[in-house]
Amino acid sequence: MRFAVVDIETTGGFPQQHGITEIAIVLMNGSEIEGQYSTLVNPHQPIPPFIVNMTGISDAMVSRAPSFHLVAERIYQLLHDRIFVAHNVNFDFSFVKYHLQEAGFYLKTPKICTIRTSRKVFPGFRKYGLGHLTRELGIHIENRHRAGGDALATAKVLQLILGKNGLPVIKEMLKKEDRFQILPPNLPEQQIKALPAQPGVYYFKDVKGKVIYVGKAKNLSKRVVSHFTGLDASKKRQEFLRNIHSIDFTTCPTEFSACLLESVEIKRLWPAYNKSQKRYEQLWGIYHFEDNRGFLRLAIDKKQKHSQPVAVFPMLADAHRMLWKLVRDFSLDPVLCFLDKTQKEAFPDPETYNLNVIAAMHWVQSQNETFLIRDKNSCILVEEGRFFGMGSVEAKETLTELETAKSLLTPYPENEIIRSMIRNFVERNPQKVIRIA
Repeated sequence: MRFAVVDIETTGGFPQQHGITEIAIVLMNGSEIEGQYSTLVNPHQPIPPFIVNMTGISDAMVSRAPSFHLVAERIYQLLHDRIFVAHNVNFDFSFVKYHLQEAGFYLKTPKICTIRTSRKVFPGFRKYGLGHLTRELGIHIENRHRAGGDALATAKVLQLILGKNGLPVIKEMLKKEDRFQILPPNLPEQQIKALPAQPGVYYFKDVKGKVIYVGKAKNLSKRVVSHFTGLDASKKRQEFLRNIHSIDFTTCPTEFSACLLESVEIKRLWPAYNKSQKRYEQLWGIYHFEDNRGFLRLAIDKKQKHSQPVAVFPMLADAHRMLWKLVRDFSLDPVLCFLDKTQKEAFPDPETYNLNVIAAMHWVQSQNETFLIRDKNSCILVEEGRFFGMGSVEAKETLTELETAKSLLTPYPENEIIRSMIRNFVERNPQKVIRIA
């Protein structure tokens, strides 16, 4: 195997926003070092004082150094046909790949993380950061926090890994690279292995155990890993990945029940990195009123806090769809429902027309039924039009009474997103709906 052990110094933590100030590459053929490359790089942006203090690399030192695009071809030639090795490889690889791509070179090479490999080959150490690990292994680092010194120290770590029969571990990790090498540095691999290939809801947690993201999945194992694929070098994504320290999950009988639970949990936990379902959602209602000619009118308007519409919808299009259905099914006038702006000369008899409007409103209210959604072992209860709760119930068990169903299910708070999801599911899957008394 041919390795390229890499270390970089940067102006910050995010490739899209920060530059590389120094890069060092140690070439290894099997267990022997066969070459080294190192250069300062002009990042064309100020180096923050705390980084200057840590690395000793100042603006003056890099002012006459080459820009990255001038050394990109040389770096690409050294890396493209070797295994990319680094301590916390995702950080170094994301920077190098991003800046090579900006210079016109697309790096696609397998990678190995010496943090993860050392945990397997040298178990039991308290910490596996480069400083702690080298002290445990008796490796002296010259020029700590400089790319050349840290790259050479990482190469010596790799030599010790290979010397302790670590090659089978490396080969196994390379086989699993697409699944495990992409993991955030603080996330234990064992937690990924524990994820089942079942529907459910997963929770990313920070170092203090606080939930920072909630998601749903048809297949928990595949969906969680998909968060870590791709080269999104944005500041927010890199920060998100760095803050993931553990994963928890809850399995669900079906993907739909996972969707409902996800909505409940986002509203309950309000995780920092969730966007959807946290913003203020403008709801729409179908309202009724009597105009000065005595006509009962139906109209769509924004839902106000204390108003009582005939029906509420999360999207304007849903409200329009329902109102057009009422127009068709109950012979209502589109003009009197504000769906048609055509100027009319003749109108229907108000008394007869109002009876149709009343019938339409009664029909809408009658949709607030009590029913179960049975899908495999999933059981979801809607009581008088409101989501009550859900749970797992054996498919062979027949439920015909409301109180019996309620005793077997876990109650959850509802919201308009859940009501909309249930309404759409029922429309698409009427065969899975069971009315109960």
